[in-house]
Amino acid sequence: MARAQAPETETRAAADVLYLECYERMRLVRRFEQELHRLFLKGEVHGTTHLCAGQEAVPVGVCSALDEDDWVAGTYRGHGHALAKGTDPAALAAEMLGRATGVCAGRAGSMNVIDLAHGLVGCFGIVGASMGAALGAALSGKGRGGVAVAFFGDGATNQAYFHESLNFARVLDLPLVFVCENNLYGEFTPLAHSTAGADIAGRAAAYAIPSAEVDGNDLWAVRAAALEAVERARAGEGPTLLECLTYRHFGHSRSDPATYRPQEEVAAWLERDPLAIARERLLAEGFDAADVDAAEASADATVERAMADALAAPYPDPATDAAREFQP
Repeated sequence: MARAQAPETETRAAADVLYLECYERMRLVRRFEQELHRLFLKGEVHGTTHLCAGQEAVPVGVCSALDEDDWVAGTYRGHGHALAKGTDPAALAAEMLGRATGVCAGRAGSMNVIDLAHGLVGCFGIVGASMGAALGAALSGKGRGGVAVAFFGDGATNQAYFHESLNFARVLDLPLVFVCENNLYGEFTPLAHSTAGADIAGRAAAYAIPSAEVDGNDLWAVRAAALEAVERARAGEGPTLLECLTYRHFGHSRSDPATYRPQEEVAAWLERDPLAIARERLLAEGFDAADVDAAEASADATVERAMADALAAPYPDPATDAAREFQP
């Protein structure tokens, strides 16, 4: 099993623009989740929510390696997947609030967002279902030159979806990147209590699939691994499995205070906040603090406008407002 290394081919000029944009996108995801949580506590968000705060470097880093025409399948913790792939924040916020201006006209809610216009084939409430959906997208991609990505959690690696999808993808050498967001817990259960062996990435060897264990809180490490995997997929060399080690800042869902997690563990991971790591590296590499601050302010303003627009939007009328999630 390989451990991903930073790319040596990107020029500094390109990195100056790209990594600052990625940082702004990570900040956007974080503020979106925080504001969504606040609105949920006020009763504006119905149903449940699964927040990805703390895991932002994974979807942003992976999607930064993709083209607009590539496909992504996300999980029920999928707001970051949607935003990283390009879903409009205002449309996503409206969807969370069940409004007619939502990306799915207010019918999908938090867990089942679809945005085909931006390559999001769906977010799925069924554990592991993203792999099956991405597999289908990869089948089409093999003919047209596109790449598909399946995001899923560590708990999904014990589902049949995982093994069947890896096997099928390797048999047909599909352009598919499997991305395990290993946040150490399957809902409320520690990984060690439910999964034999601590090496999820190593499972790919059984299917002759290349894999890498990646620091999922390091934007640079995630992007490097994604670039290599996507390049392999485009070259017709088949799938790759990336295990990105990360940690969610909230509980499993809105009803989970996460008291089962040791306080010292939580504290240690909070010290490795992916946003703090990215900001520190940007400044260490010579980025102007004013530019970094401006990126943060831009992300914050975008989320503020998105939430305000969503709150002002009407609820859909089932008699007249047609669903549009399947319109590319």
